[in-house]
Amino acid sequence: MKYLVSNWERVVELFFQHLFLISVSLVIALAISIPIGVIISKVKVLYNPVVGLLGIIYTIPSMALFALLIPLVGLGTRSAIFALVMYAQMILVRNVVAALEGISPAIFEAAKGMGMGRWRIFWKIEMPLAMPVIIAGIRITVVSLIGIGAIAAYINAGGLGLLIFEGINQFNPQKVIAGTVAITLLAIVTDQLLQLLQKKVMRSA
Repeated sequence: MKYLVSNWERVVELFFQHLFLISVSLVIALAISIPIGVIISKVKVLYNPVVGLLGIIYTIPSMALFALLIPLVGLGTRSAIFALVMYAQMILVRNVVAALEGISPAIFEAAKGMGMGRWRIFWKIEMPLAMPVIIAGIRITVVSLIGIGAIAAYINAGGLGLLIFEGINQFNPQKVIAGTVAITLLAIVTDQLLQLLQKKVMRSA
């Protein structure tokens, strides 16, 4: 903890680098996973091949995936975001599908009986009802990405993982502890905030 206290300015800088990396990756991942999840929830035949492919990607060790991306995307933040977006898809897509399939068919029949069209039903009924489950998936995804994002320091993407790698290379356990504590705090605080959002959405759904 000595390093964390005496070098708090650098820790804060790396903290925000890590937060930026995760935030951008999550936004991009959601922009991809929600449409995919909606499509395969409607076209059932696509579920197994799509989820199977995403499962294969998810099982690739993070260090190996980062290394594989270096010749294709290069070093730095862009490569890290690319990898994190790939990792996020498995959890997010499955939760989107589960959320949409968990809605009672009777609700759709009632909406159709009220004269609502397909798109209006989707935006006014399906998405609001599915949102609590989708946010639950986002919570799991964010915590996973915060941990995996620490490995991004290996490819010069910055973030709190840099403290851990530096500590290991310099035989400085204080840096390792500082990085670990900061990453843990980021994961806990982010999860708690998303939990509050999930509860709020559930109350309004």
